[in-house]
Amino acid sequence: MAVKKRRKRRRSRARRSGDRRQLLPVLAAVFLIVIILIIMLINYLVKKYSPSDERMDLYSYFNLEQGDEAAVILEDELTELRARIMDGEAYVTTDFLYEYLNQRFYWDAKENLLLYTTPTEVITANVGSNEYTVAKEKHTETYVPVKVDGDTAYVALKYIQKYTAMEFEVMTDEVNRVHIQRAFGTADTVTVKKDARVRFEPNIKSPILTDAAKGDLLYVLPQTEETELPEDWTRVRTGNGFIGYIRNKYLGEKGQETKEPNYQDPEYPSIRKDYTINLAWHQVTNADANNTVLEAIAKTKGLTTISPTWFFLNDNEGNIDSLASQTYVNYCHQNGIEVWALVEDITHADTIVNYEILSRTSSRQRLVNNLIAKAIEFDLDGLNIDFEYINEDSAKGYLQFIRELSIMCRLNGIVLSIDNYVPAAHNLIYNRTEQGIVADYVIIMGYDEHYSGSEEAGSVASIDWVRKGIENTLKEVPPEKVINAVPFFTRLWEERPKTEEELASESENEEFVPYVLSSKAYGMDGADRVLSENGAEKTWSDEYGQYYAEYTAEGNTYKIWLENEDSIELKAALIREYNLAGIAAWKLGLERQDIWDIILRYVN
Repeated sequence: MAVKKRRKRRRSRARRSGDRRQLLPVLAAVFLIVIILIIMLINYLVKKYSPSDERMDLYSYFNLEQGDEAAVILEDELTELRARIMDGEAYVTTDFLYEYLNQRFYWDAKENLLLYTTPTEVITANVGSNEYTVAKEKHTETYVPVKVDGDTAYVALKYIQKYTAMEFEVMTDEVNRVHIQRAFGTADTVTVKKDARVRFEPNIKSPILTDAAKGDLLYVLPQTEETELPEDWTRVRTGNGFIGYIRNKYLGEKGQETKEPNYQDPEYPSIRKDYTINLAWHQVTNADANNTVLEAIAKTKGLTTISPTWFFLNDNEGNIDSLASQTYVNYCHQNGIEVWALVEDITHADTIVNYEILSRTSSRQRLVNNLIAKAIEFDLDGLNIDFEYINEDSAKGYLQFIRELSIMCRLNGIVLSIDNYVPAAHNLIYNRTEQGIVADYVIIMGYDEHYSGSEEAGSVASIDWVRKGIENTLKEVPPEKVINAVPFFTRLWEERPKTEEELASESENEEFVPYVLSSKAYGMDGADRVLSENGAEKTWSDEYGQYYAEYTAEGNTYKIWLENEDSIELKAALIREYNLAGIAAWKLGLERQDIWDIILRYVN
């Protein structure tokens, strides 16, 4: 019995021993799994909370391919603009130059010249040469200021910097890039207190853009709307052209850096009259019409300036037609009246092809020389430029013409005035701001609110429209240079009902207008005669600042907004209200004599 019990105990111990031997591998496996899980957790936590070492692909960051192109950091913004690195120098296109750096340069694609105009001279650089000319004196650079590749011209930033308030830095160490700074003054800075990394986005997992070493100076930038900025991050620009984010714990002393511009735009001296200008245009269509000046002036009072329509562009080479008369000038001078001869582009517009005359330097400067020669020959006091067909393609050439003409006028004591439409979206290309810098006077043609080609009848110059034209001009030109022109004419509008044939021929897509509109211009007395002959009564309109009349004759409706003593007085009063340089009027012979007494109340 005892033996049986011992055998049973031995078998039980063996089973327990076997069970333990079987359990050990299981425990080992469990232990290993736990260890693995712990390691995985540690790796996860390390990965989650440790900064990434991944570096940003810089070609992707700058959106560049390998080659001579360079990314452009303009001020504190990484742009899609491109420069080119050629022969170790950074170049930008002329379009880039105009839009972002300096509009006063002019690229002549026809004659391969780059011009820059100062108050006294035109500086010229030829394509492919390291020489440029200042007042006929040659200067030499170690680089080529202007290069051409195909149809595209490139200008060296070093050359642009000679005449532009700007700083730039070219970097080619990792990726070609250029940082250009046009804004000067005070910038917020911060010093790096220990080695750090600047990242693409404000988190430690974002790719590294560049390293920031202890002592580096960073420029503090405002936060963008696109990215939410955590409190412990700062947006910065590094000295080597990267814009990204750095953790505040790596930043030390804050400060400011003040930079003064390397170049000051020159001041353009202006001829300024010490009296309020009272100018009138005198339309001269042939040499015999000059003889009417005696009668025209005799009817005026207080006229300080007369502008006869004497000079006309007649080809694309810079030649002009002239109706100038020395007798005319002498008579005006004897009566204390200055002569500012008008130069216009209207009479021979059909022979001026796309304003090639202005786009080519040779023809443009020939035009300038011809005008100045006539001004000197006839002892003119000024020139009045009235170019009304400028378009987007000719706008740059037009402004360059004004700049170059201003030099010669300035050197010869000749007043330069420029006629302009009332500001509107379609005529911003005239660039009144630049005109107001280089010219002596900017004249607003404060009429043609409704003109011969208008699709509806209306006032030639309602008072609110005139006021708005003055206010918008003053946003671009200082008041001491602004002259507002008033109309001595009005338009009688005829609305003739369309015939059945005309109505039937109209397209269904056209806006329905039941009449054919036309108009005819009248002077003040002529307009009153028309109303008298047709028994029409005029009523005053505070809205328009004019008398309005309407009548019917032979089935047609006639409408007119009158210019007379009352409407002209409202417009003349604006000269004092806005402290303008003076008043002008189109044109002599259409006014009543007592208009001059009214104008004198506001120009004396």
